[in-house]
Amino acid sequence: MDTKIWQISSDELNSPGTLDKLEEIKTVLTYGEVIGLPTETVYGLAGDATNPEAIQKIFNAKERPQDNPLIVHIHSIEQLEKFAEIPDERILKLMETFWPGPISFILPLKDNYIAAKTVADLRSVAVRMPSHPVALRILEYTDIPLAAPSANISGKPSPTDYSHVIEDLKGKVYGVIASDSADYGIESTVLDCTTFPYRIARPGEVTKEDLESVIDGQVAVHSGDMEKPVSPGMKYKHYAPRQPLILIEGSVLSQTLTSEKEQNIGVIAPERFRRDIPEDVEFVSLCQKEDDYREAAKNLYGALRKMDKSDVDIIYIYRFRVNPRSEALLNRIYKAAGDVLIKGAHEID
Repeated sequence: MDTKIWQISSDELNSPGTLDKLEEIKTVLTYGEVIGLPTETVYGLAGDATNPEAIQKIFNAKERPQDNPLIVHIHSIEQLEKFAEIPDERILKLMETFWPGPISFILPLKDNYIAAKTVADLRSVAVRMPSHPVALRILEYTDIPLAAPSANISGKPSPTDYSHVIEDLKGKVYGVIASDSADYGIESTVLDCTTFPYRIARPGEVTKEDLESVIDGQVAVHSGDMEKPVSPGMKYKHYAPRQPLILIEGSVLSQTLTSEKEQNIGVIAPERFRRDIPEDVEFVSLCQKEDDYREAAKNLYGALRKMDKSDVDIIYIYRFRVNPRSEALLNRIYKAAGDVLIKGAHEID
């Protein structure tokens, strides 16, 4: 199939031309097609969460395991209440604080509204309200709850720009919205609210400390991967380029590259390390400074995609220091590396 591209920027949402596109997108989604949707985290592959056929198209296009549940995107609490329970006022307080924004809440599921495939037959559902103006406008205009995992082939780096979606899914989906790139560049925090204390199932921009500033001392962290995941990102290797990815301490970067003579090498690191990189080594800058975790997270998937398309045989990626603000970034790097190998001594704050 030919994949259609709609050009919709955040600053032209109320133009007559955009309204025509919104109406077309509503029709496409109503008839069970799936589209690439911009959000503030990464681009999503969106389809009607109540339509089993649309959900199956998402799984097919992404080549995604069927037991990996999808996050449902909404535009209002009223829409959420059609299919999910809000167990207590503390959760509502968190929603009021952080929505619209990069956090998803796992909630008890009500019967007979969301397709069982959307939640991988679980009795819970992950829900979020995106802050990207285009995504929110589409959700409001269509009034359809949209399941929207990252718009990439499963296991590969997530897309942060519509061109990444085209690279992976052209000809596999009905259309893609060409719009503003993602602000954050990594997927949302996922908070499991089906148990107490609430548990972070996937780290993201909203941290444990952020959450506990609203509901003090009532947030834990999931201990690891699960046989039946309650959230995307818990069970399978993700975000990976085709080449081996090895974490490396900055203190041994130059020494390691000098000793590696037999392979084409790529390095992903903060800009200041560029001076230590030989000319024949492919270098991609993630950020200016080692503690600029937000910028590094925003650029991570783009850097992995660039390396994926290069002729390097092995990729070294800078191992950022461990602290609350780097947790989500390191989570994605570890998932991309799989069985992580770290060269050099640990540097943990």
